[in-house]
Amino acid sequence: LVHRARAAGCRAILLTVDSVRLGYREADARNGFDSLPKDVRLVNYDKYSQLAETYNSKQHAGFNQNVSLLFEQDLDWKLVEWMKRELCQDLPLVLKGVMTGEDAILAVGAGADALIVSNHGGRQLDGSLAAIDALPEVVQAVRDLKSKHHGLPIPVFVEGGIRRGTDILKALALGASAVGIGKPVFFALASGNGSQGVQHMLQLLRKELENAMALTGCQTVEDISPSIIMRHPSGSG
Repeated sequence: LVHRARAAGCRAILLTVDSVRLGYREADARNGFDSLPKDVRLVNYDKYSQLAETYNSKQHAGFNQNVSLLFEQDLDWKLVEWMKRELCQDLPLVLKGVMTGEDAILAVGAGADALIVSNHGGRQLDGSLAAIDALPEVVQAVRDLKSKHHGLPIPVFVEGGIRRGTDILKALALGASAVGIGKPVFFALASGNGSQGVQHMLQLLRKELENAMALTGCQTVEDISPSIIMRHPSGSG
C-alpha cells in the first residue's frame, strides 16, 4: 500500500495507530451488520485477502470484528521505525490516534514526522478522553522534546468533533497546528451538491473561524493563544 501511495504521487503516509483491533459496536451486531452488501467491497485490500476469510466472513456478529481479521494484532513501535526507515524514507510519516504525552514521545522517537490527536470519533475505547482534551498534553510533550533536542517543531494536528469555526479556534488556541474534518465532508457530499457542497462547507467554516477570531481579538492565526480559552467555572465544560 505504501509503494502504491508513493507511485500515485502521495506526499505523506498516514498510519492509524489506534485500530490494531477495532472497537465493538453493539448497534452493528444488533442490526445484523456483519458484512458488506454484495456490490460493495474494500478494493484496496482485494490483492491481499479473500472476502470469505476476512471482512465478509461473518465469523462475528459485528462487521468491525470481521474487518479486524485483516490486521496483525501484535504490532509495536518497531513497525513504525521499520516503516519510516524502509518504506517512507523521504515521505513524511504521520501517526493518527496519539492521545497521551508518553505516546507522543515514543512516536517521535520511532520516526513520526507529525502526529494527529484523535480518539477515532469515540468509537474505539469507551470512556476515552475527547481529542480536544488530550491535545494540550500531546502538544506540551512534543514542545518539551523539541526544546531538549534543539530540533525542528513536530506538527500536532487534531481531529474529531470539529463542526464549527469556534471548534477550530479552540483547537488552534490549545496548540494544534491544524485540524482535520471527516463527518462534515460526508454531510456536505450528501447534501446533493457533491463537490460544491464540500466547497460551501469549507467556506462556512472559514467565515465562522474569522468571525470567532475577530470576537476574541485575534487579527491573525498567530494571535490565537491559550489565553482565550477558559473552562466553565463548574468544571463541566
